[in-house]
Amino acid sequence: MLLTVVMPVFNEENFLAQIVRQVQAVDLGDLERELIMVDDCSTDGSLAIAQAMEGLTSVDEGLKPFDRPIRLYRHPVNMGKGAALRTGFAQAQGDLIIIQDADLEYDPEDYLKLLAPVQKGKAEVVYGSRFTGERRNMFFHHWLGNRFLTLVTNVLFNTTLSDMETCYKLFTRESMQGITIKSDRFNFEPEITAKILKKGIRIYEVPISYTGREFDEGKKITWRDGLVALWCLIKFRFTD
Repeated sequence: MLLTVVMPVFNEENFLAQIVRQVQAVDLGDLERELIMVDDCSTDGSLAIAQAMEGLTSVDEGLKPFDRPIRLYRHPVNMGKGAALRTGFAQAQGDLIIIQDADLEYDPEDYLKLLAPVQKGKAEVVYGSRFTGERRNMFFHHWLGNRFLTLVTNVLFNTTLSDMETCYKLFTRESMQGITIKSDRFNFEPEITAKILKKGIRIYEVPISYTGREFDEGKKITWRDGLVALWCLIKFRFTD
């Protein structure tokens, strides 16, 4: 089986090379893997760093190489995380697809936790919960916003998630069939969650570690994104 790691990139020159190295370092056993990076019109040095890795199967010769060359796609204008993921999903060849932000908030060592329920036949979609694992605590208003949006998700879709907004989402290819993503920005998270649940797929959660970063370290999401996410949850509950 093949795991596709889709990595949206926007102005992450300080972290990009390191997170790619961490993705390569994960020992997935017999599971093959590929990495797709989508640069969302970065204005710093991210594109140059990504271009230097494009076509390589290893960014660290001391580690097991990727099974396929790293692929890079670039948006000519900034479109948002959702648009970058839509581009990456369209190019993914894997039986399984996982989202990896291009920063250091999420640890690729947790891939094994996310993969386990799928490999055991227990799940089609797995989310990594930041609220049931160890973490460097996030800002209070981010914590409150995340918990509120997750509560709204649970009420609207009759589920019991603990972290709807998590980056770490793992999908089987079959679970994504028939789903069209319309959201361009951070509202991808509520849209994909709503559409997965509306397909009748129950989302499996596993605890992951989380190291939240500060705004001066590149944190991008704001309270405005929370309002958009709330609207999207309500919208996608009643429409396609």
